[in-house]
Amino acid sequence: MATDLHSPLPRSATDLFGDPIDDSHPLWLTPSKFSDPEFDPESYISDLRTFVPFDTLRSELRSHLGALKHELVELINRDYADFVSLSTKLVDVDGVVVRMRAPLLEIKEKILSFRGSVDSSLAALQSRLRQRAQANEAREVLELLLDTFHVVSKVEKLIKELPTVPADWPGSNINSTEKGQISNGISLQHAETGTNLRETQSMLLERIASEMNRLKFYIAHAQNMPFIENMVKRIQNASLLLDTSLGHCFIDGLEHKDASVIYNCLRAYAATDNTNSAEEIFRSTIVAPFIQKVIPHGSSGTVGGSTGDDLEQDYERIKQHIEDDCKFLLEISSTENSGLHVFSFLANSILKEVLSAIQKGKPGAFSPGRPMEFLKNYKSSLSFLEYLEGHCPSRSAVAKFREEPVYIEFMKQWNTGVYFSLRFQEIAGSLDSALTTTALVPSQKTSNLGNSQSLVLKQSISLMDCLRSCWRDDVLVLSSSDKFLRLFLQLLSRYSNWLSAGLSARKTGNAAASSGSDWATSASPDDFLYIIHDLNNLMEEVRGDYLDHVLGLLKSCSSEVLDLVKQSILQGSDSLKVLQPPVINSIVEALVEKSAEDLRQLKGITATFRMTNKPLPVRHSPYVSGVLRPLKVFLEGEQAATYLTTEHRKELLQGTASEITRRYYELASDLVSVARKTESSLQKIRLGAQRRAGASSDVSDNNISDTDKICMQLFLDIQEYGRNLALLGVDATSILAYRSLWQCVAPLERQNTISF
Repeated sequence: MATDLHSPLPRSATDLFGDPIDDSHPLWLTPSKFSDPEFDPESYISDLRTFVPFDTLRSELRSHLGALKHELVELINRDYADFVSLSTKLVDVDGVVVRMRAPLLEIKEKILSFRGSVDSSLAALQSRLRQRAQANEAREVLELLLDTFHVVSKVEKLIKELPTVPADWPGSNINSTEKGQISNGISLQHAETGTNLRETQSMLLERIASEMNRLKFYIAHAQNMPFIENMVKRIQNASLLLDTSLGHCFIDGLEHKDASVIYNCLRAYAATDNTNSAEEIFRSTIVAPFIQKVIPHGSSGTVGGSTGDDLEQDYERIKQHIEDDCKFLLEISSTENSGLHVFSFLANSILKEVLSAIQKGKPGAFSPGRPMEFLKNYKSSLSFLEYLEGHCPSRSAVAKFREEPVYIEFMKQWNTGVYFSLRFQEIAGSLDSALTTTALVPSQKTSNLGNSQSLVLKQSISLMDCLRSCWRDDVLVLSSSDKFLRLFLQLLSRYSNWLSAGLSARKTGNAAASSGSDWATSASPDDFLYIIHDLNNLMEEVRGDYLDHVLGLLKSCSSEVLDLVKQSILQGSDSLKVLQPPVINSIVEALVEKSAEDLRQLKGITATFRMTNKPLPVRHSPYVSGVLRPLKVFLEGEQAATYLTTEHRKELLQGTASEITRRYYELASDLVSVARKTESSLQKIRLGAQRRAGASSDVSDNNISDTDKICMQLFLDIQEYGRNLALLGVDATSILAYRSLWQCVAPLERQNTISF
């Protein structure tokens, strides 16, 4: 469209160098489009208005309209003779119209007449079709009623062909009249014919069930009809007889483990959509007796049952009974392409009875108040459910089993949330008790970390025990593994906060500001060595065997979940790593404070040389040998040799030496600054006194001032200090404060060279 809008109008050959044509149009206006059959004025104008003002567009269109009118006048003038002759040819037009109207009216009357006959024929046809539809509907209803009557009669006839129902069958509630109806003189007199009679009866019952299914279909389509209502009693009696006979036949087949009979009865139950009755009969007849023996409940006492609330042995006995008494039925109901998948004997017969027995006989098994027994029973129950799922023929059957209301109700009995709360209080409370202490307590027993270097502090040992408790087999519930992972991170956070609070309290000197921080104010550098050692071992254990153990427990989870778990544990380990620098700083501060006591003797140098005639010093001061003694004693101690790694030893040595040197420089620079200011003031006073007395100065340039003596003493001292640093393995020239100290006190000729 853009190309068309911008295409220019053609110009005549004579207009190439002449004046502009008066009726020329702008490039965006294309009059040729107005004659396009698909021309849409609204869209055309909306497109133009995006880049052409409305007033301009209106002006151009009016101009084009004027041009068209002008062109029309020119055309009329050009062909005026033809235009005038056109009017002379229009003679007797009205007569021609009258002559044309007559045949048209005749045709109209014929069409209306034909249309009326067609409408009457159509109405008659529609009436006949309605009558036909009503007749068909009536016939269908009649056929439905006849089929219903025939099916009811057939069912009653088939019921009469059933073998006699023994009078001692359990649950028989058929009156004498009904028994007479189903009796045909056949009796189970001979044991050798019992199997054939059961199979015959089951086949007949399956056939009756199939007919009853048809009968239900007919009744559903013929509701509220008097004929059907008159047959309701007959249908109910037939249904009652079928259910009773089918139940007795199914029980007989179960007692004799007759596969054919059971198969036929199950198909009959499935045909009548009465699976609940079959499941209930199997539960009460086969499952309930052996469950009652395993887990006695009710008025039968506790004979034969295990004592206590432990379920592990009970489940083992139940599994054996299932293999002996139930497996045959489970195999029949799971036969491929048999249509018996609608039954759920695992859930509605076996699991339902087991749940009821536990609730009545051992209700304490579900109580999380005793965590160890609860977890043992819970895991045994999960194992039992896995055993039941093993009888499912497919994954879809397993999914269906887990969606059963009984299965859901069984899982609701195990309140893992309360169990976790109790475990949380137990594990977290144990760590809190260990951290509520006024001193760091080294333990004499060996930790169970599994390596040659064990944890030292009882607080650290307690943390590791709590961390391991989160994932122990006798504590962990896999369905709550997210909660135990969170507990793991909370334990690490609690330990980290305990250390951080203690270090902060030690730094500020206010242990009362944070409860549980008393240990930090009284801790010695050796105690902090224990902390560094334990932090290293905790990190190695958490990032090593501990992480592998957790990932092994959760191996059934997806790779995304495992990655998140791994990242969480590693981040928890990093929270311990960030505590090492503050702990090392605490050791450095303690050692520096001890060294500062000897550095304070530096102030005595001023009194030694001020206003005295002592010569230039030639040896270092006695205090220098004591400045680094606390650091040396600490590093050569047994604890440092045992618990301090090479990396941390180097870091601690460098940090302590740098901080002591910085203190040394501050004291020395202040001392030299004060000495020089004092020397300058005394010099001014002496010169003023000599001028007033008129005497010449007898002070030669070779005289050595007290400030020079002080600086020389400090220079000798820092040389000895540098040698002592070198003995400890520290290069004094690498310390910025030492270079500044050298520049402060060294003679001019030795300012640029540091040697000692």
